[in-house]
Amino acid sequence: MTQLLEKALAEVAKLTPEAQDAIAALILEELQDEQRWDQAFAASQPQLTKLAEKVRGDIRAGRVRKMGFDEL
Repeated sequence: MTQLLEKALAEVAKLTPEAQDAIAALILEELQDEQRWDQAFAASQPQLTKLAEKVRGDIRAGRVRKMGFDEL
């Protein structure tokens, strides 16, 4: 465990049980959300690869033109 996490948990330990549970629920929810995101991203790789190939083909075929967004 990192020093920062140890410090955070020491501060949480000073709170009421209700506040501790609320923070624990937030942490667990965030961890679950991160896991769902990782799974969704991993599952989308074939679609992203296919899309990237299409874009590269469009660029090679001259079907893509600059829109000036690079100049912002």
